[in-house]
Amino acid sequence: MKYVDEFRDGALARTIAANIFRAARPDREYRFMEFCGGHTHAIFRYGVTGLLPVRVRMIHGPGCPVCVLPIGRIDLAIGLALERDVLLCSYGDMLRVPASGGRSLLQAKARGADVRMVYSVADALGLARRHPDRQVVFFAIGFETTTPPTAVAVLQAAAEQLGNFSVLCNHVLTPAAMHAILSQPGGAAIDGFVGPAHVSTVIGSAPYEPFPRDYGKPVVIAGFEPLDVMQAILLLLRQVNEGRAEVENEFVRAVTRHGNRKAQALMENVFELRPDFEWRGLGTLPNSALRLRPRYAAFDAEARFGLEARPVADHKACECAAILRGVKRPQDCKIFGSACTPDNPVGSCMVSSEGACAAHYSYGRFADREAATA
Repeated sequence: MKYVDEFRDGALARTIAANIFRAARPDREYRFMEFCGGHTHAIFRYGVTGLLPVRVRMIHGPGCPVCVLPIGRIDLAIGLALERDVLLCSYGDMLRVPASGGRSLLQAKARGADVRMVYSVADALGLARRHPDRQVVFFAIGFETTTPPTAVAVLQAAAEQLGNFSVLCNHVLTPAAMHAILSQPGGAAIDGFVGPAHVSTVIGSAPYEPFPRDYGKPVVIAGFEPLDVMQAILLLLRQVNEGRAEVENEFVRAVTRHGNRKAQALMENVFELRPDFEWRGLGTLPNSALRLRPRYAAFDAEARFGLEARPVADHKACECAAILRGVKRPQDCKIFGSACTPDNPVGSCMVSSEGACAAHYSYGRFADREAATA
């Protein structure tokens, strides 16, 4: 398949790996954060860490939208489903994320709530059309990648005057989280970022330019295939060795400097910045999330139902918050792989396929075991 098989070529992987070994200086360590959960999944699935020198360490970032959503926001969705008799539409990953008291949307469904798994916001719109007597709420999550489709749905609902459709908006912004990682006390010490792929097709490479300029940290945008990630690591190594800090675009087949202007215009039309928003692991960040503009308040579930999120502490034994900040690894959590598994997740990082704990459980824990006994 064009642009897939070419980026999984074993011979090319060995060549890039050899170049990485040559570039990694023996007198220093390198710490690179792959911001996106899709990259984390690719790194574990294809064994990329096994092709890197031990002095090159990959750190998992907060780029999983399911993982960064705090418990209080999930509680809002559960409350809508159980107490307001709405038809709640959600992506599948969100159904299993633990909330207050160990509850989840899946458990709410088992208790009789009308919770539907959908594959897109268009599915939620379709349900609103077919059930005009029900209030249909779409539990919208995600970074800039999934925000334009939500904007389109709101515009369609407005054009059709669908008075029974609304959005519980939890769309968050990538650059704000990267700023938080670099500026918060006690954050991860990193030398550069592997920049996200799908997000960058929407926003372009320009929004990453403050990170080299203001923090001296290089950013290399990479696709999701193993050779994409390895090439990005090599480019980061070369920048660090040469004392450079720039934005480089490895994913040139899909990303431009200015991104998708049409998608950005849709987002600008429908959404505005929230003054602040709570993130799991990062705390409350200014200008880091979106809400519907006042002219679309009729489709804002928070306004329609008078919702207000409250902060809720994570499970005491769960290290998701520290893992999302990059200061701990999944295997540093005492309940990883024992009390917390994909079948019985205690924290959000074990739920989504983009979560660091889920990826490490599926692909990485056996490598750790072999390394420990070698």
